[in-house]
Amino acid sequence: MNDLVARTSVDRRLAGVIAPVVEDLGFELVRVRLMSGKAKTLQIMAERPDGGMEVDDCATISTAVSATLDVEDPIEDAYTLEVSSPGIDRPLTRMKDFSAWSGCEAKLETSELIDGRKRFRGTLHGVEEDEVLVEVDDGIIGLKFDWLNDARLVLNDDLLRASLNARDRADRTSGTEVDEAEMNLDAHKEA
Repeated sequence: MNDLVARTSVDRRLAGVIAPVVEDLGFELVRVRLMSGKAKTLQIMAERPDGGMEVDDCATISTAVSATLDVEDPIEDAYTLEVSSPGIDRPLTRMKDFSAWSGCEAKLETSELIDGRKRFRGTLHGVEEDEVLVEVDDGIIGLKFDWLNDARLVLNDDLLRASLNARDRADRTSGTEVDEAEMNLDAHKEA
């Protein structure tokens, strides 16, 4: 099966070292990329199982992964470690991502030509067996997950609205939302 979490053999080797550390901390690994340029950057994207991620979570992961990488030493040259959440216009790297973000617009790229094209843009409709379902101009098509080279959500008003609604729901379930009656009472006390 194609692995969009870690595409290259180097990324897969690094993910093998990093994933247990991230998972032991209670997070899920979304993506690992060792990027070259003037300086190498090891990019790690992770999230909580509920999809959330805070700055302190990134620091926790960075500290733990750094210690493991210092011991394992899988990267020969100097590099910068970058730990982040997947963000709003996140990459879709696991089958479950395509179900979780059903109804959202996404861009998908295949490694081979499919019906004369490699790039697809449309609304996600979940998964069926080993296929990602996406609604394009011609209707709903199935693309085998193994065919995918890259996939990410498209940043638009609908995605922003869905993200804000998800954050509101998470705040309500964690008890951080202030009751409207309580706000009115506090405003009245100040007046």
